[in-house]
Amino acid sequence: MATNKDTPVQIGVATAVGGMLESYASAERQKAAAIQQQTSYMVQARDTLALAEVRADMDEQYAAVQVGRTLQKAESEARNWQIAGNTLLRNMRKTNAALRARAAASGVALGSGSIEGVQLENVAATMRDLGVADLNALTARVLGFEDASALIQSTDLQNTLNLFAAQRGAGQFETAASAARRTGGMLSSFTLARGAYNLAKADPFGLSSPQKDPLETWRRTGSGGD
Repeated sequence: MATNKDTPVQIGVATAVGGMLESYASAERQKAAAIQQQTSYMVQARDTLALAEVRADMDEQYAAVQVGRTLQKAESEARNWQIAGNTLLRNMRKTNAALRARAAASGVALGSGSIEGVQLENVAATMRDLGVADLNALTARVLGFEDASALIQSTDLQNTLNLFAAQRGAGQFETAASAARRTGGMLSSFTLARGAYNLAKADPFGLSSPQKDPLETWRRTGSGGD
């Protein structure tokens, strides 16, 4: 009969303790989930920075290749203008030489008359064309250097902006990681506290209203005499 009377108490104790253990397990799961989420955010922050740095290195290498090609193209264009200038001088010499040969064959004085005027005009026209060719060669080099400088500056600026954006993104991931850890910790503490509250509220061991020993009370008050 005593066993049947004690069964509800034992069931209540087991239920209360089981609820507390379940709350503890839930709290630990919440902690683990928070740590896992925090780790995920930290990995994303690290990968964001690493990817931005790799992209910056690749952009710098590509820009260096493009700068080399730009300078080479400018130098090639300038050299073509120099060749054109040399061709003009060579043609001028050939033309003047042919004029002098025909004049000599005709018995005309080389330093007088129309022969001299034609030679002087030929030289003047060639010098004008040669000046234009030299100017174009110089312009090609200058524009090549300007394009190369602009490409380098643009790449550096873009890399700076990309790295800044990556750092901000990584900072947001780190902030989210800290928030996830704090939130998980608070939820874990709340779950554990709620389990403890439910255990105390159930009072399976009778701690809130302990039973007093009647014999001890009788002796303390002296109702039982000596």
